[in-house]
Amino acid sequence: MFDKLDFFQLLPRLRRSKFRSKFKLDQKDLDYIEKVGMEKIKQHAQDFIEKRLAPAEPPNDGRQTPFKGHPVFKAQHATATCCRSCLLKWHSIPKGRALTADECQKIIDILLAWIVWQTNSTPEVERSTNLNPTA
Repeated sequence: MFDKLDFFQLLPRLRRSKFRSKFKLDQKDLDYIEKVGMEKIKQHAQDFIEKRLAPAEPPNDGRQTPFKGHPVFKAQHATATCCRSCLLKWHSIPKGRALTADECQKIIDILLAWIVWQTNSTPEVERSTNLNPTA
């Protein structure tokens, strides 16, 4: 299962990637997160992962995650959780089999950690996701 430190150990690798490091939440994303709240963002992340990434053979694998349109999509590209090839390369999660519940939860936790990190880790967001790295 996800350890809070997993994200902070992964972050330096992601930041060295020219492609991964270009993804940032813009003001529209931040406004949306503030409007709907982190619990709704978490629900969206769960839904996206369950439908677009968890199956053994996801439809349109490699092209199933848009580059914009939702904060979770940006987080998926930024954290290399956007397709099964990226999951293999960056997270050592093999292709060709459905993701386990623990793997899905780890991905969701990493996505939420990135979103919290992008929103400058405000105390309200940290409490709602329980991802305060100093706690």
